[in-house]
Amino acid sequence: MTFDVAAVRADFPILAREVNGKPLVYLDNGASAQKPNVVIDAINTAYAHEYANVHRGLHYLSNVATEKYEGVRGIIARFLGASDENTIVLNSGTTEGINTVAYGWAMENMTAGDEIILSVMEHHANIVPWHFLRERMGVKLVWVDVDSNGDLDPQKVLDAMTPRTKLIAITHLSNVLGTVVDVKTICHAARERGIATMIDGSQAAVHMPVNVEDLGCDFYPITGHKLYGPSGSGAIYIRAERMAEMRPFLGGGDMIREVHKDHVIYNDAPMKFEAGTPGIVQTIGLGVALEYMMGLGMDNIAAHERTLRDYARARLDGLNWLNVQGTSADKAAIFSFTLDGAAHAHDISTVLDKKGVAVRAGQHCTGPLMDHLGLSATCRASFAMYNTEAEVDALVDALELCHKLFA
Repeated sequence: MTFDVAAVRADFPILAREVNGKPLVYLDNGASAQKPNVVIDAINTAYAHEYANVHRGLHYLSNVATEKYEGVRGIIARFLGASDENTIVLNSGTTEGINTVAYGWAMENMTAGDEIILSVMEHHANIVPWHFLRERMGVKLVWVDVDSNGDLDPQKVLDAMTPRTKLIAITHLSNVLGTVVDVKTICHAARERGIATMIDGSQAAVHMPVNVEDLGCDFYPITGHKLYGPSGSGAIYIRAERMAEMRPFLGGGDMIREVHKDHVIYNDAPMKFEAGTPGIVQTIGLGVALEYMMGLGMDNIAAHERTLRDYARARLDGLNWLNVQGTSADKAAIFSFTLDGAAHAHDISTVLDKKGVAVRAGQHCTGPLMDHLGLSATCRASFAMYNTEAEVDALVDALELCHKLFA
């Protein structure tokens, strides 16, 4: 099918609004994406006509809610290329997913002196849980740097492996540099050595087709609010063999089969990793968002965003006073930048906002990467499937105003 960006934009009501008297140019998609009408309508319908708690009720509304909620597990499995929907654990997003790996798998399978390999461009959500293990268990964190283009050489990751390496936790796509990492090479090499792999899919799953079984990873978390779904929704793929090595770390309803004074019997996986009343409506909305994306075609979305990336790169390269971080040939349409001179990222963002252009400013939850780059902060323009070349032009026009103000 042909990707019709105008038709896609019409599905997102917020894109028709103005900000500061200017048409909204929303380029903060790396932080959170906007929501299409089908997701908004599904949320409204769920709350207005179909809401009840799931799993434990026998009445009509509970059955309807349970059917819709549990149906999302299969949608996510299809979206991620997982052949068994029972390898999908539903949760609130990537942060919960990574903590599930840290507490449910790593604490059970690692001891003091064991090593976790990380890249320097990881998001804090894929750093802090491992620091918990470093502080509390004596686990060692091993860091691999990116090169001057922002690329992560898979061989450097493989070279960092030692007999004490138990886990590799690497992003699939950098939220700052836009770099796409060759995680397939890393995962297959790690599996040959019995090393577990946790691939942070927060950004990659939005921009490209993903097949976790082809990648060969053990864990792959995603977050719903970046996937045009509601905040508070997400999931993690866990390979069945790794799931069998895990213990639940959140206790409560639904994750148990029986509770007695002297013992409990846990539910079967994946339910035993889903404690308490879940984000029912959020998860239903996520399923609708993923169906919407798959209906457009992930290959079509990726092709449109590659065109945007190339156009934006050409326009931004023409600004010789703009410093773009991350020049990998294989990157998403994510551009982090600073301006020559003393302009702070927050000042730049404020000026852009006056022109209706929404970008992110700060460290982007990547402190080690900022230290590696020698920067305190950057601005980041992150594009989505509904963005256009005209919006790239609007960004460039706003940046030229910044240059005039701060030069």
